[in-house]
Amino acid sequence: MNFSANSLRKLGSNVRRLPARVRRGKLSDYKLFAYFALLGPGIIAANSGNEASGIATYSSAGADYGYTLLWVFIPMTVCFIVAQEMCVRMGVVTGQGLADLIREQFGVRWTALVMLALLIANTGIIIAEFVGVAQAAEIFGISRYIAIPITAIVIWWLVVRGTPKRVEQVFLLMSLIFLTYIVSAFLAKPDWAQVGTEFLTPSFSLETGYLFTIVALIGTTITPFMPIFVQSSVVEKGMTKEDYPIARADAIIGVFFANLIAAFIVISTAVTLHSQGIKLETAADAAQSLAPVVGQYAKYLFAVGLFGASMLAMGVLPLATAYSVSEALGFEKGLSHSFKDAPIFLGIFSTLIFIGAVVALIPGIPQIKLLILTQCINGLLLPVLLIAIVSLSSNEEIMGDFKNSFLYKCLAWTITIVVSLLSVLLIAKTIVGIF
Repeated sequence: MNFSANSLRKLGSNVRRLPARVRRGKLSDYKLFAYFALLGPGIIAANSGNEASGIATYSSAGADYGYTLLWVFIPMTVCFIVAQEMCVRMGVVTGQGLADLIREQFGVRWTALVMLALLIANTGIIIAEFVGVAQAAEIFGISRYIAIPITAIVIWWLVVRGTPKRVEQVFLLMSLIFLTYIVSAFLAKPDWAQVGTEFLTPSFSLETGYLFTIVALIGTTITPFMPIFVQSSVVEKGMTKEDYPIARADAIIGVFFANLIAAFIVISTAVTLHSQGIKLETAADAAQSLAPVVGQYAKYLFAVGLFGASMLAMGVLPLATAYSVSEALGFEKGLSHSFKDAPIFLGIFSTLIFIGAVVALIPGIPQIKLLILTQCINGLLLPVLLIAIVSLSSNEEIMGDFKNSFLYKCLAWTITIVVSLLSVLLIAKTIVGIF
């Protein structure tokens, strides 16, 4: 396995700080060390999708339809991997973020329209994440008027005053909080034989709610900010073509871990709530509903997962937005810069954190309506981004030998068409539901 000069410099610097007995180890040990040193963007990006609205969707799927929708995670995982991998590949080959490439290839006006939609949608989701933090805190008896300001300050301080390495380390630790959902599922004692059967044998229903729950699951799992964030993070980390095998592995591991956690959320709510016919609207509803069935431990574990998920998303979403807008407008960007060097990048991040915290503190904020609005915008934006991603990653002038192969391109276009149609259907269903 080859590594870029930048990667090897990092490796050499870290190796010199290791004890002598470790430095005398085999070269394969150093490669393993380098592998873990380069992990991060893919895992963080994928897991940030399991945020408050995602948890609410997965919980509702389990509560409403039991185990019968678990099979959906297999095609969803394939779609998710393809989207993330193409962005990782573009990042290591071009050294540019997705918004940079869109601006260069499709023009400023088109880029501005896409960025405006992304800004509106992400702002709505950021507010929802702060509401998720408030709901999780209130399960533990902590007022939202304490929890929201403190978490906002912590996230802002971490990103603005911390180093890129420290930010990534904290985000990776936040991802580990999702393990609480696995524990919750085991506490619920599901029928694992039935779980395995439902994973491997697709079941279909023409019932409207069933079909659109499938669409909602796909829309929740693959959201526009994730491919944008992973590509910008790969560029920020200085990864190059030589690092592509590691970057690809990171993206695939991230997708598998994120979707595994999502599946466990479905399992835990399916076994406990499906038989009771409990209808859920928020992730906090799921946590509260688990307590009478499984006990307080499951309730609190679920709440801890909700808190960690919201914290991770409220850090990643503003960053993805700041990266995109800064790239689209040609401004300096990156976590290694100060306010003086990158005022637009850090200004956008800070403003989004401030808006999210302030709006979430408003009593009676309509979280569901807010998520419906952002879901519609994301549903319109996702097909546009997927078309751009497939087009750019298939362009030989941009990608050279790293362009999509014929078969890969066919797979990517098929996924884009299917996901786009499902997104349009979800928007139509949402609009009909409003009226």
